[in-house]
Amino acid sequence: MQLLLSPDPRTEILRRLQAALIASFGRITRPADKRRSPEWVLVHGVIGAQTKTAASNASSDDLLAEFGSWDAVADVPPDQLEERLHRQTFPAVAAARLSQCLQAVKAERGSVDLRHLSNLPTDEAMAWLEQLPGVARKNSAGVMNASTLNRKAMVIDGHHRRIMQRMGIVAPKADTARTYDALMPIVPPEWSAENMDEHHLLLKKLGQTHCRPRKALCDGCPAQADCVTGTSAARAR
Repeated sequence: MQLLLSPDPRTEILRRLQAALIASFGRITRPADKRRSPEWVLVHGVIGAQTKTAASNASSDDLLAEFGSWDAVADVPPDQLEERLHRQTFPAVAAARLSQCLQAVKAERGSVDLRHLSNLPTDEAMAWLEQLPGVARKNSAGVMNASTLNRKAMVIDGHHRRIMQRMGIVAPKADTARTYDALMPIVPPEWSAENMDEHHLLLKKLGQTHCRPRKALCDGCPAQADCVTGTSAARAR
């Protein structure tokens, strides 16, 4: 006789959290016509360390507009890329990583073309991406989820990771890869790739407003009822 495993209670917490965040912030969805190519999302992630999304968007768009293709960008010397990445927080680092990454894709595939990822299972596609210079779990998940590939992969940024730790859903001090590995098995099975993208965007909003890095502002936080840190703060008052 096969015993049925009980559902993980964290799955229901994620469902409640999603509903609470939508009630608080409204829907934050990415229209299909706003999804970029996997190559664009890869570039955006590689250059985007500690840089606001709008700045990385503009830098990525400007590179493609100026040079016409990612293959052409791959051939631009890093010092010239640095000049064009002045919006980034660390332009020299961004330029070096981008050059190395695009050159690696060209060496592997013959051109900066990620269409082959659509033929791979999501975990295999992410593993392929993560062997590229400058690509870690956040970026590989972003390429799969936020691009036109539209796969079920949870993008984990600093806000997302911090909130999951404070809520007690993942282990304290879990890095991005460990947080991803802990969350993916407990994501509600009915969630689509779009739901997972919205979850990420809503948690980013929560991290910017209530669950801030230096001090959590627990009063009025929509996640408080299911949050270890939030309920402890409420009992302490």
